[in-house]
Amino acid sequence: MSNLSKLLLPLALAAAITACSKPADTAAPAAAPAETAAAPADAAAAPAASEAAAIQVAAGTYKLDPTHTDVLVQWNHMGFSNPTAHFGNADGTLVYDAADVSKSSVEVTLPLSGLNSFTAKFDEHLRSADFFDAAKFPTATFKSTKVEAAGTNKLTVTGDLTVKGQTKPVVLDVTVNGAGEHPMMKVPSVGFDATTTIKRSDFGVGAYAPAVSDDVKIRITTEASIPKAE
Repeated sequence: MSNLSKLLLPLALAAAITACSKPADTAAPAAAPAETAAAPADAAAAPAASEAAAIQVAAGTYKLDPTHTDVLVQWNHMGFSNPTAHFGNADGTLVYDAADVSKSSVEVTLPLSGLNSFTAKFDEHLRSADFFDAAKFPTATFKSTKVEAAGTNKLTVTGDLTVKGQTKPVVLDVTVNGAGEHPMMKVPSVGFDATTTIKRSDFGVGAYAPAVSDDVKIRITTEASIPKAE
């Protein structure tokens, strides 16, 4: 082999290797569009997977379970703290119309004997004439005037709240927590949470406002069941 051939042969091999490698280098980026094309499909599927299923509540007349019903109130004390108190021993009835939720209704009575601020001395003050005047007005009541669907497992319940002999309209934002046969009592049952904010001065319980906030946040949780037929 001539010296010229020896020089040209490595150059020819290098050229061949380079020519073979170029299609592989240019072909690699082509996979990227396929990956980005799949992303919108995944993104579109995500919202559907997160949608909550509608809870089916059986129609009927439910009795509130006082053991698992709590009305918790919270206010601000002079900008320093946010104390709470609760009303227990609730007595009430819920009529639920599954075919037309607007025909549903609820009535609840809250005895002031069930008021508990977790401090005995403060309980006495709250029951005094400064606040609830429980000796003269031993109960608070709520009676619905309108029930509306407000989305999946959501309701808006408007009603009349009566405290210390004064009645004002209140709107509750309600969430259906669950419904079905109670595992122990074997009867149709349902559970709700509800929230609202009221001005206590509207009900004659406005002592020390505004140092103690007039606005009071109310959170309610409750269970109710259809009693067994006797």
